[in-house]
Amino acid sequence: MKIFFISNFFLFLSLCIQAQTPEAAKKLLDEVSKTISGFQNLTFDFTYVLENRQENIRQETKGSATISGDFYKLNFLGNEQLFDGEKTYTIIPENEEITISSLEDDNDFGINPSKLLVFYREGYAFQWDIKQNVKNRIIQFIKLIPIEENKDLKYLLLGIDLKTKTIFRLIEITTSQTRTTLTLKNLKTNMTLGPDFFDFDVSKYPDYYIND
Repeated sequence: MKIFFISNFFLFLSLCIQAQTPEAAKKLLDEVSKTISGFQNLTFDFTYVLENRQENIRQETKGSATISGDFYKLNFLGNEQLFDGEKTYTIIPENEEITISSLEDDNDFGINPSKLLVFYREGYAFQWDIKQNVKNRIIQFIKLIPIEENKDLKYLLLGIDLKTKTIFRLIEITTSQTRTTLTLKNLKTNMTLGPDFFDFDVSKYPDYYIND
C-alpha cells in the first residue's frame, strides 16, 4: 500500500513538473487567444495601479473599455478615447479639447484596449509562474520576458482565469522597480452594440477645440 502511494505521488509530482514548462505556458496563452478571438466584442471595467515603493508612490485609477476587433472605446482618467478603424479620437472634457490622430498606436493614455488582450502573442519568452486563488477564481500567472533587450521593461506577469481562459490581471515590472497592475473586472462578451457605437460624432462637441 505504501509503495503504491509513493509511486503514485512521484507520478503526480513528475506530471506537475512537466506541466510547468514554457510549452505549457504557451499552450495556455494559445487557449486564451482562441477564446478571446471567438468573441464578437468585450466590455469590462478595470483598475490601474502604479507603484514605486522606493519613491513612496502609489496611484490608483479606474476605467472601462469596450472592444470589437481593432475598434475600441476607452474611458480613463476622466477622458474618453475611441478608435473607429481609421482614426483615434481623444476627448478631454476638462479642457474642452479633442485630439484626432490617424494612427491607432498614437495612444495618449498609454493603454490600448485592442492590443491589451493580444499583445503577448509575439516578442516574449514564456515561463510558468505562480497560481493564486482570487475570490474563488483560480488565476495562473505566466511570466513574459522580452526577447529583445529592453532598457525599461524587466518582465510582465499575465494572470489568466483558468476557468474562463480570459485575462484577469497584467503586472508590469520595470527596470526602475516601478510596478503597474491592470486588473479587469465585470467582463462581458458579445454585447449588443449599435452600428455607430465606435463612430465619432463631432456635433456632440460644438464648443470643443479640435486638434487634428
